Amino acid sequence: MSKRETYESKTEAFLLPLMKEHQFELVDVEYVKEGSNWYLRAYIDKEGGIAIDDCETISRILSDWLDREDFISDSYILEVSSPGLGRPLKKEKDFAREKGKLVDVKLYRAREKQKDFTGTLAEYDKDTVTIGLEDGSRITFGRPEIALIRLALDF
Repeated sequence: MSKRETYESKTEAFLLPLMKEHQFELVDVEYVKEGSNWYLRAYIDKEGGIAIDDCETISRILSDWLDREDFISDSYILEVSSPGLGRPLKKEKDFAREKGKLVDVKLYRAREKQKDFTGTLAEYDKDTVTIGLEDGSRITFGRPEIALIRLALDF
């Protein structure tokens, strides 16, 4: 397991019982480098939407625990927030919740000179994702092809 995966899994293991206690959902935990800074991000949600006070509560508890455990060797910035409207679909529960909804799919490499696709999430499994296009056709992508899949924002 990589350092990133270790940090994410330890943080997730701590947060899961806390989420249950507060009746929140842990959407994702990520440890990423952006520019010269490392970020440890926890995305949380709840029925009706997450509020800033909810994020603050979890952030304080998580920050105190991280200070006690001190298992992250790098200097990092801690962020606890809502996953936002254009949340990425990463886990099985994300796909199950959004099946039948409009999604944006971005590929690592172009397929037929196109990297971005929008359609209705029709099917998924551990290896593939299928979306229905406006013209009634379907297109299936292998999971390794997909750089990002998220809910489409339709304004």
